[in-house]
Amino acid sequence: MSVIESEEHKALREAVASFAKNHPRTPAPGDRQFWQEAAKLGYIGVNLPEAYGGGGGGITELCLVLEEMGAAGNPLLMMIVSPAICGTVISRFGTEAQKREWLPALADGSRLMAFGITEPDAGSNSHRITTTARRDPDTGDWLLTGRKVFVSGVDIADATLIVGRTEDARTGSLKPCLFIVPRDTPGFGRRVIDMELNAAEKQFELVLDDVRLPADALVGGGPSHAFGSGGEDAGLLQLFAGLNPERIMTAAFAIGMGRFALSRAVEYARERTVWKAPIGAHQAIAHPLAQAHIELELARLMMQKAAYLYDAGDDVGAGEAANMAKYAAAEACVKAVDQAVHTLGGNGLTREFGLARLITAARVSRIAPVSREMILNYVSHQTLGLPKSY
Repeated sequence: MSVIESEEHKALREAVASFAKNHPRTPAPGDRQFWQEAAKLGYIGVNLPEAYGGGGGGITELCLVLEEMGAAGNPLLMMIVSPAICGTVISRFGTEAQKREWLPALADGSRLMAFGITEPDAGSNSHRITTTARRDPDTGDWLLTGRKVFVSGVDIADATLIVGRTEDARTGSLKPCLFIVPRDTPGFGRRVIDMELNAAEKQFELVLDDVRLPADALVGGGPSHAFGSGGEDAGLLQLFAGLNPERIMTAAFAIGMGRFALSRAVEYARERTVWKAPIGAHQAIAHPLAQAHIELELARLMMQKAAYLYDAGDDVGAGEAANMAKYAAAEACVKAVDQAVHTLGGNGLTREFGLARLITAARVSRIAPVSREMILNYVSHQTLGLPKSY
């Protein structure tokens, strides 16, 4: 793995940065123009297979795109969800028919897909997911029942990839499975969660009341095909192998946001003069900004390592690195945003400079898709070999 970006990656970074800077910050909810323009340039589907209309790259390229969009003030949360999570899961585990139906549309921006895994009573413990699917013996359809919370962009997504559980015919145990649920399917209810978060995407609670789905709504066509065999938790392990991109992309999201905040603070510190010199000449201002830059750069290195391992097919190594990258990026982002606001003083809370909205947004990267404490649990148990407390 080289820590020096290739010429292709440098060119992609420059092109995305130029594109994102020429658009208003934070596109309005439901406005797909920015998304579709980015898709036409190949940015949204850069990680999806060329055979299905994508760019043929990997998570390495996709997180680069998201980082630069965030650094320009145009972070797209749905990039984490639609091409990274859903696109990856379908391209790795989907049937040929599912790939043909969804991947080209996800790549060209004509369709979006949301992702639902979190439940009110499950939280970080995915073993407690209670959304279940059962077969209708007469038709072969699936009947899906359960609840999900904090699902992003359901109103603008054409379908939601729902994580549920169904009984394995061979063992009788419940195995995780993913279902593609179109937005207007009868019994698929949604309610907007009132968030004190200034974001382009709304958050939803979902209620699935015996949602009837055709047999081919199950990703992969069946539990054994989608997740393989090899023990009670095989499906869960493969599910989380598919979710490594979520951690890596969240790191990109956080790094981009932190870079944007830092750039605003540096620009202000260069120009704002209170006494004889610009405030950036004072070490009390300069050093914390320098520290923020260092921590963002270090987080980026771990993000690049995680993306490299994932694209190389090392799911175990990528899992560890992805969690570390997400942790490091979230911490660096929060510190960068806080320091940027402090640098600007009262101006840091004005709408003109666009930093106040990041105070809340930066903390999202700390708690989603997995909390910093659960990452510390992962590292202490999986990496350091310490005993579990739960």
